[in-house]
Amino acid sequence: MVQASTVESVVLQVSQSDMFEHVLNDAVLGSSIYVNIALAGLSLLFFAFLARNVDDPRSQLIIVSAMAVSAVSVASYSGLASGLTISILEMPEGHAMAGETTELAHSGEEVEGTISLWGRYLTWAFSTPFILLALGLIAGSNITKIFTAIIFDVGIMITGLAAALTTSAHLMRWFWYAISCTFFLVVVYILLVEWPEDAKAAGTADIFNTLKLLTVVLWFGYTIWWAVGNEGLALIADAGITSWGYSAFDVVAKYGFSFLVINYTINNVDTVSGGAEYGATSDAIPADD
Repeated sequence: MVQASTVESVVLQVSQSDMFEHVLNDAVLGSSIYVNIALAGLSLLFFAFLARNVDDPRSQLIIVSAMAVSAVSVASYSGLASGLTISILEMPEGHAMAGETTELAHSGEEVEGTISLWGRYLTWAFSTPFILLALGLIAGSNITKIFTAIIFDVGIMITGLAAALTTSAHLMRWFWYAISCTFFLVVVYILLVEWPEDAKAAGTADIFNTLKLLTVVLWFGYTIWWAVGNEGLALIADAGITSWGYSAFDVVAKYGFSFLVINYTINNVDTVSGGAEYGATSDAIPADD
């Protein structure tokens, strides 16, 4: 008679429903997502209330740009909460999480791989361009500089997504990360070198310098957090703690930033409208159609 051995069950595939239940039952991971859904929704309503009496078109554009950050966050965090944009990935050989398993919070079953909240990159790809648009408009910059910043910003997020999803080789993950950092440095150059001069000419240097520093410091924080989190070196291996780190950055970099932009715009409509020049830094006055 052959004695049956007891083998721990390892789930090979995880459904979207499993991921939904896991997020729902994992207090740390779930709260990092649900808190942001609530904050983004409340911020959106609050900003709409604050800006209800603004009539100047250019001021409205700045305000809507800032509000769009919260609107995107509601949708994207809901994607994470529903299990749509969160997956279990098996890390390649050489990665600190290679061979690791994840215990599903709702069932206790073991899953081969580690959690990847890759939907965050979609959040950033759609929300950070609005941050840069608001910054560029407040600085009174021209369309070329604003477009350049946004294009390289989207490049940051797409290559960051590639770094997070690449499981073919450990080195390739870091190659994508290096490309993403290179694109990031282009955006940093625009923020620290190009736009401050524009902001001086537009008369918005004080608020722009505050927003500039807030953005650059926190975006460097995201970059470093990826490197030390469960997708990078895994110095912080827990997916819930890694997620909360990103969420904490989001609270300040998105909702705090948006409040500063909207509050300043509401109280300085004459300045951001730029009069006949519409805040442009060139000497040219737009011609009538």
